[in-house]
Amino acid sequence: MRRFLAAALAVVLLAVAYAALDVFDVVPGILTRAQPQAAATTPTPTGTATPTTVAVPTVDPAAQPLQPASASAPIPTPAGLATVLGPVVADPALRPGPGVVVRDAFTGQTLFTKAATTPRVPASTAKLLTALAVGTTLDPLVTFPTRVVQGTQPGEVVLVAGGDTMLAKGKGSPTAVEGRAGLGDLAAQVGAALQAAGTTKVTLRLDTTYAKGARWAPGWSQADVNAGFTGGVSMLGLAGQRAIPYRPAPRDPEAVTGAAFVAALGKVGISATLTRESTWSTPVPAGATELGRVESAPVGDLLALALDESDNALTEGLARQAAVKEGSAATFAAAVAFVRKAVQAQGVDLTGVRLKDTSGLTAGQAIPPQVLSDVLQLGADGSVPALQDTISRLPVAGLTGTLATRFQAKNTHAVAGLARAKTGTLTGTSAMAGTVMDADGRVLSYVVLADGLPGGAGTLNARAALDRFVAVLATCGCP
Repeated sequence: MRRFLAAALAVVLLAVAYAALDVFDVVPGILTRAQPQAAATTPTPTGTATPTTVAVPTVDPAAQPLQPASASAPIPTPAGLATVLGPVVADPALRPGPGVVVRDAFTGQTLFTKAATTPRVPASTAKLLTALAVGTTLDPLVTFPTRVVQGTQPGEVVLVAGGDTMLAKGKGSPTAVEGRAGLGDLAAQVGAALQAAGTTKVTLRLDTTYAKGARWAPGWSQADVNAGFTGGVSMLGLAGQRAIPYRPAPRDPEAVTGAAFVAALGKVGISATLTRESTWSTPVPAGATELGRVESAPVGDLLALALDESDNALTEGLARQAAVKEGSAATFAAAVAFVRKAVQAQGVDLTGVRLKDTSGLTAGQAIPPQVLSDVLQLGADGSVPALQDTISRLPVAGLTGTLATRFQAKNTHAVAGLARAKTGTLTGTSAMAGTVMDADGRVLSYVVLADGLPGGAGTLNARAALDRFVAVLATCGCP
């Protein structure tokens, strides 16, 4: 509980410093097909989608800092919340009507619901289920190795993929998540070992057998892949080459990484020739002499990044590795089955849940808001420490990740820095699930899923309405 309070206090301090911070211009990883210029601003709804007026106070420069979150702060009453949330939930921008659950984060008490058990399209809020499954299966402190070993053929070395898809081309950065390990550092180790043995010319083979499976889920649209809404799932890749909207990832990241390592070896005096891809499916023998090794950022940091930027491929890759650790096959179907089993093991009732992938991108998926709330609550109240850490690192309103360019409107700007959420955006769907501190210092968890929306501007209008929903929670004591 102390850890959660500290995280909430840190959010408050972010709010105080908000005016001095720059806001990102582009939010990577959002799945909407609307052009980024429109998504980067809070849209003005048109037609019948007239926004509900929400009385959100503006920031008073002379005001004292907010009190830290406290378990002794008064809990909003269900009647009080119903009074202020009713008009927001009825906003025409959210038609035909969202599913909603609001709870007290410390006690789990349900304070407001609407259609809570009706299955809805979750979009990327489905990643919360994956986060719970991965966080309770893989040690959050474990790292993924990328190794080079001596090959079985004379003059052969083998680069062994181990799950790190964000390798820096040069030196790694010990404080970074993306680019923690570097091919330059790996090449320096390998070069020193080879030169000590009098070798300066080698052939380089890749071993891509670890957790190898299909690159794209059966339900993913190749149009989405080509547009950069997701990359392929792999166990080897380079930093800076993850898919973001309108900048697709390489379709063969292993080959790109192999070529980059050849270049890195050249810089340390080793001439290397990359073998054909047909040779990469042979695993290295157990006990092969290791010539070099670098380690990724810890799993907990990778998972936090995947949710912060709503990275579909990174999320799917982590789910696949966790499933393989549990003895499952390296398939999308096996990863889905693994997530369901792991979430149910935490006592979450999955009635009404339909999963086809572990990232939320495939069409035809559904999760009731109550299920997402139950998962969220396990982190919000500290029941599952790994998920508690993940929830405390979700995007911050107006500051980071997929919330960086949100909460910019006059009637929501005061909430910037006070709320955290996992977002979900697909054509016709807008969703948020996270935590916020209200005016009395009480931490609330919330889930809002709006689907069945008109495409294009309808999705963006709903997104602005969800920001107003969170603004009401943050500025209401609601006795």
